[in-house]
Amino acid sequence: MIQVLRRWWATRAAVAAIADPDWQALLASSPLFATLDAAALARLRALAARFLARKTFSAAAGHEFEPGQCLAIAALASLPVLGLDARWLDGWREVIVYPGEFRVQRQYHDEDSGVVTEGADELIGEAWERGPLILSWADVATDLAQPFDGFNVVVHEIAHKLDMLDGPADGVPRLPAHIARRDWISTMQAAYDALCRALDHGRDTLIDPYAADSADEFFAVTSELHFSDPALLRRAAPAVASLLAHYYGAPAAHA
Repeated sequence: MIQVLRRWWATRAAVAAIADPDWQALLASSPLFATLDAAALARLRALAARFLARKTFSAAAGHEFEPGQCLAIAALASLPVLGLDARWLDGWREVIVYPGEFRVQRQYHDEDSGVVTEGADELIGEAWERGPLILSWADVATDLAQPFDGFNVVVHEIAHKLDMLDGPADGVPRLPAHIARRDWISTMQAAYDALCRALDHGRDTLIDPYAADSADEFFAVTSELHFSDPALLRRAAPAVASLLAHYYGAPAAHA
């Protein structure tokens, strides 16, 4: 049974500030935050407070929230909108947290035969259009401990949320005025096609092969790289790295 945890300030008109001890504990929890300058950290703190005020957190499958977990998720979820607009995280309300991987039932339709089969997938994150953000805490914790390994489940799922602001996920999120839709599509499509061709020919790729699953997964996976291993993204797909830097803002430097 899902147990709902609501922050006490969620019903208040104003967004409550994050207490200094809580914020300092978050900053000490991951080397990720050391890559951000003072201005970025101040904005991240305000965005995280807004996120906490507008979302409810639910614990699933026996997960028990410990101090700092909701704040950590809020901060990671706010990273992608540091250079955008906080309102781009609106339109949905709930974050569901499992202790680890969770299983979902899927239906698969074979277009050639028309046969529909069912199966179960093991996931670490999922985002529903106008529905909840669903996360494995074990994987969030790993991303905090190892923030530069090319993976970040919260960023991945928030990329899907940004993608779904204008309808079903298709790899083309709502774009700021300084990025032309045709430029986004041509750049991402060319890189996606190149990845698919490389995999079809049995070549190893720097970008996780999961990105070739669909255009929306390509956007989400490269978004992870933008925040967690931008140097690898520049080597693998320089045009995509440049495009995402214009979209999200320049990635933070780290050792």
